[in-house]
Amino acid sequence: MALAESLVSAAETRADYLELLQRVERLHRQLLDVVKDELDRGRLRDLTSVQALLIYNIGDQVLTAGELKTRGHYLGSNVSYNLKKLVDLGFVSQERSESDRRTVRISLTKAGLDVSEHLQALFVRQSVALEPSGGLNTETVEATNVALERLERFWADHIRFRL
Repeated sequence: MALAESLVSAAETRADYLELLQRVERLHRQLLDVVKDELDRGRLRDLTSVQALLIYNIGDQVLTAGELKTRGHYLGSNVSYNLKKLVDLGFVSQERSESDRRTVRISLTKAGLDVSEHLQALFVRQSVALEPSGGLNTETVEATNVALERLERFWADHIRFRL
């Protein structure tokens, strides 16, 4: 079948799928806005929301930059650049692996752990308020997570198998 025959016109594209694409993008941007607002309230103005999420995702672990990158989505950011900034600002420490000098292990300093705990407190407050204020009960959140996991798998398969 020719490529032209297999393509569906824009008018025939599922409207619900297009809405989903826009909503996912907006939600991620809104999460960054929520984190930035929390940083401003906590007078943590040295950090961007992306840097704060990097700190949160490091938590109390010791990992490489590659491991960190696979754990989160950092829209429009360069993980290596942000890690360098976080080291310079004193939120992250890094040391070379003894066994492989090319590998740099990263972990949080006390200041970084404080930021991570600050974001953890934000997410706890939000999860408690999710149903009474947001109208999202446990079942709805779980169903949404299942749907998003399937979408993530669909997109990964699209890339992997060139669908």
